Amino acid sequence: MLESQTTEQERVALVIQYLGTHFHGWQRQAQHRSVQEEVEKAIAEIVGHHVNLHGAGRTDAGVHAAAQVAHFNVISKIPPHKWAAVLNKYLPSDILIRASSSVSPNWHAQYSAMYRRYRYTLYTDQRPNLFIKPFCWHYYHAPLDESLIQDALEPLVGKHDFGAFRRTNSKRAHSWVEVQEVTCDRDGSFIHIEIQADGFLYGMVRFIVGMLVQVAAGERTISNFTEIWKNQLREQVLHSAPAQGLCLLRVGYPDSTFSKEIWFDTQPKFVFSY
Repeated sequence: MLESQTTEQERVALVIQYLGTHFHGWQRQAQHRSVQEEVEKAIAEIVGHHVNLHGAGRTDAGVHAAAQVAHFNVISKIPPHKWAAVLNKYLPSDILIRASSSVSPNWHAQYSAMYRRYRYTLYTDQRPNLFIKPFCWHYYHAPLDESLIQDALEPLVGKHDFGAFRRTNSKRAHSWVEVQEVTCDRDGSFIHIEIQADGFLYGMVRFIVGMLVQVAAGERTISNFTEIWKNQLREQVLHSAPAQGLCLLRVGYPDSTFSKEIWFDTQPKFVFSY
């Protein structure tokens, strides 16, 4: 424990990266390893008592984050901008604090956010590649037409009831989500799908990608995909894309506390090369 006590409480914001492979998601759990718990344990080692960490959103088991955002309240001699360097000395190798900063007492990592953006990466080459396996869905069973994915994505933009893409054990009160932007691009064997929204349902992006792959492979039409989510036909959504291809790319706020290079696009994109 570090001697770090003063009399004034501060709210500290963190930009957090983590490899989701060995985590059962962001949220603290009784029986499983979580990102929230690991960071809270590191803070407790420093200040000598438990401190609650509040994240911008909950990622599923196995999902990565390039720029998750969280905050905590603390009484400490450590300047807010120094917390990143201090915490990194206590954290395991699959979590990294990109930056830390002081924020106002009414700023909240979750409730102050305007959007969350996810990226899903597909690898379509016939040959497997060990070095990209932890970050992609290796889909080689059929050719995928990325233009069909883009066409299927576009009607999602706007505020809709996405109950068809909601896990049955979700505790959220409703299924309304405002999707703000969607993109799909291909670079050689890699297809990148990005979805930005004000928030996401539990499992939503992985359900969407699972069905988009069926569309891109010619196994399902765009109109059928659209009909299913517009009419909340949850019983017809049977396949979820693997977790390792999904990354929380960034969280947006009205006035960013951090410089753009810290949080905006920090997951390297896989690109085709010889």
